[in-house]
Amino acid sequence: MDKQLKNSFLVGAERVAAWADLLDAINVFPVADGDTGRNLSISLYPLRAADADRKKVVEQLLFSARGNSGNIASRFFASFYMADSLADLAGKAKEGRQGAWRAVSDPCAGTMLSLFDALAEALPAEKTVADKAEVEKILKRLEKAVHETRETLPKLKEAQVVDAGALGMYIFFEGFFCALAGIEDANRPVTEIFKDSLLISSSFREEMEHGYCVDFVVEAKDYSPEKLAEITRGQDNAVIIPEGNIYKIHLHTEDAEKIKGQVKQLGSMLHWEEDNLSYQIKEFMNAQAGQRMNVMTDAAGSVTRADAKKYGITLLNSYLTVGDKCMPETYYQPEELYSPMRQGIKVSTSQASVYERHQFYQAALARFEKVLYLCVGSVFTGNYQVAMEWKKEHDKKNRFLIIDSGAASGRLGVMALAAARYLALTNDMEKTYAFALEAISKCEEYVFLDKLQYLAAGGRLSKTSAFFGDALKMKPVISPQPEGAKKVGVVRNQADQLKMAQEKLAASLQKDSRAFIMLEYSDNFDWVNKTVKKLIEQQYPQAEIILQPLSLTSGAHMGPGTWAVAFLPEIKEFK
Repeated sequence: MDKQLKNSFLVGAERVAAWADLLDAINVFPVADGDTGRNLSISLYPLRAADADRKKVVEQLLFSARGNSGNIASRFFASFYMADSLADLAGKAKEGRQGAWRAVSDPCAGTMLSLFDALAEALPAEKTVADKAEVEKILKRLEKAVHETRETLPKLKEAQVVDAGALGMYIFFEGFFCALAGIEDANRPVTEIFKDSLLISSSFREEMEHGYCVDFVVEAKDYSPEKLAEITRGQDNAVIIPEGNIYKIHLHTEDAEKIKGQVKQLGSMLHWEEDNLSYQIKEFMNAQAGQRMNVMTDAAGSVTRADAKKYGITLLNSYLTVGDKCMPETYYQPEELYSPMRQGIKVSTSQASVYERHQFYQAALARFEKVLYLCVGSVFTGNYQVAMEWKKEHDKKNRFLIIDSGAASGRLGVMALAAARYLALTNDMEKTYAFALEAISKCEEYVFLDKLQYLAAGGRLSKTSAFFGDALKMKPVISPQPEGAKKVGVVRNQADQLKMAQEKLAASLQKDSRAFIMLEYSDNFDWVNKTVKKLIEQQYPQAEIILQPLSLTSGAHMGPGTWAVAFLPEIKEFK
């Protein structure tokens, strides 16, 4: 595959990640669980591996695929990605389209399958697709296919939206073909193209209320069609992708444990993922809709995806690599990081590309009248500079407000959550901007590390210092500041950590304070919840105290056993 073609796959995958929130917000088919953007972001991540062997990429597509949309897309791209040149794209699109249709147990038009049909029809067999006029023709056909989904599927017609999976593929291919043709800044905002079909009708209700969305990979050495049929019989939205004697299967079921038991009879379980549909549907139906203004922050703050959906926050991706697996950090569960770290498995963090960050800004401004970006401290990343440079070129009306928070992890998380709540209360961006500045000046965080070896592994401390520190049972305490992570003390055990946390809180808060306090855990949830939280609740009975996972970007550098407290005193002048 030539370099230009590989880069086009990368661009397409990054565009999908940047528009994932919109895809989640309109995801009602086949179930209104609001995860199409997440699933496509995870499933298509292997396409970013420009230097990887293509067969390895296809294997990773199989293992990483999540959800109905992600599994169907991965089956298509398992063929489409094997194109050697532009001349191969038409043939590989037809091959991928056939594979995608066959993979679904009950395929239907009006989904991304229809978009794959449109792509296979639109791609010229002989002409080059790296031509502006031809690209515009292809995208016009794909645009039509997305519009038609709303009228094809009754559920989409009732909700008054287009299919999220089809839209996700349109977003991918718009980036893909524009990159192939060298067309810059040609992408019209998705919100303009589909402006009447991106807000769910207030009368829409999801009838399904329970069950599980299950993805698993099984090596079926004892495979038989009868056993496979037994597993998928009576289950909804089954997608089956065979690869030799390995099968990737997605389905919706009432009984995940029963499915797991049946799979063991089929062969060796290689991978298992499940989502609780009742929780996702409830979260989706309760999410904010139609908001005009938005708070954006970096995922390096201790804000979860659930928080983001509840308060309408845009989270700009940072990435976490654990062994061979790489995803946005907020798509991992804490145990998926800390257990491998304790086993000595290599972990690393990385920022989204500049292009992906630009797409995030564009997507947010396309959806909201004004956006307040509380950026991770500029001493920690280059995000603030990238955002300011983009603003100069693309924000002539000053709709994109950017603040260098000087913070990370819990301190950034507290600021972002407080600002989002204040914006929802006031619906006033100017007041929220002032509130955020005040919060930055008053918010504090103290991070208690268990061991120094993880800082040393990341190059942030010499290995000699880490060895002697751990040997002497020294546990450092740090505080993220605008000038960097500042060491504010050293203690010897958990009891001393807790004592210091109480002292830091007491120095800034009165006993009757209505402060906003965030307690962060790594792999020590039970201790933080039962010991630390209980003690702080007794100390500050009128404060709001929440329990959050420590930002996994921070956790990857600080390691298992870390915990933290971040807090914001009540800002009375903004009540």
